[in-house]
Amino acid sequence: MINKERLLSTFLDYVRIDSESTHEGAMAARIAEDLKAIGCEIYVDQTMELTGSETGNVYCTLPGTVPGEPILLSAHMDTVVPGVGVEPVIEDGVIRSKGDTVLGGDDKSGVAAIVEALRTIVENNLPHPTVEAMFAVCEEIGLRGSKHMEYSRITAKKAAVLDSSGDAGKIITAAPGQYKLNAAVIGRRAHAGVAPEEGISAIQVLAEAVANMKLLRIDEETTANIGKFSADFATNIVPERAEVIGEARSRSDEKLEAQGSHMMQCLQAACEKYGAALEGGLTKSYSAYCHEESDPFVQEVMAACRKAGVEPSLAASGGGSDANNMNLHGIKALVLGTGMAKVHTTQEEITIKNLEDTAALVLALACGQG
Repeated sequence: MINKERLLSTFLDYVRIDSESTHEGAMAARIAEDLKAIGCEIYVDQTMELTGSETGNVYCTLPGTVPGEPILLSAHMDTVVPGVGVEPVIEDGVIRSKGDTVLGGDDKSGVAAIVEALRTIVENNLPHPTVEAMFAVCEEIGLRGSKHMEYSRITAKKAAVLDSSGDAGKIITAAPGQYKLNAAVIGRRAHAGVAPEEGISAIQVLAEAVANMKLLRIDEETTANIGKFSADFATNIVPERAEVIGEARSRSDEKLEAQGSHMMQCLQAACEKYGAALEGGLTKSYSAYCHEESDPFVQEVMAACRKAGVEPSLAASGGGSDANNMNLHGIKALVLGTGMAKVHTTQEEITIKNLEDTAALVLALACGQG
């Protein structure tokens, strides 16, 4: 029932709109224009100072025509770098960029699917419960949009977040929480050739701390990594400062706390051993969530997949998304695959079939056909 030609045209239009993180203004305006044209109620919040974006999150409401539990549909408007000047190319049913930018299917495939589903409902006068939509800013730089969105505006208690790789039908039922580590070891400066014993090498202290950390794959649910270790001193100076940036993730909040504590303990122990000081520490980015297959909303989404002609498959993710923040705020959120592939690279691609299947799935969900 979806208009396949219009869906493809809309997607191609959307990916041509520059919207790297914090620069989503033109994309927000286009979404608002498209949905206002079919009679949706549009609201743009004023969270710019909190997110750093030039615009706010875009909210849309399509009032229900039949009784039923409202649903929230969501996708994010921003793309990673390089995302300026995208020129989509279609070859053998696959859409890519010309090779010098990302495509932006992450996450404009989700945006286009939501917009097409709402257009189809309105133009065909399909019965539906209330449908809410939220298009987030700054998802790619710490889920800032969903972190600061106006949850009081949302009445739905269940949400489908269109923002995963994998074919349409993939359902993410569990995802990790995350701690970000941003710390600095403060040692004591000295001449490395004349009086090195008077100094405390921040690099030596930090190196020992990191060497003692359990990193990478901790267990099936938990990972940890150090992404940056930096200091900048001449070789004849005992370095007085060294900085480290890292993370810990786990689908178990208990394991996340344990891994975060372990990493901090390694830093503190090394500092105490050498007499150095420690600045900074851990910041909670988002919390984990997990929904069982037997959950009524999971079953609803699986049924909607079958209604749309795609086979549902359940999976756990190693990454976070806006669904993490929504679950934290009492909205049962699942992340759905849209077919995006090789995301965050200039080889990013998506098939036209996955675009169509995703829109059909969103339509089934929006009409309460799960």
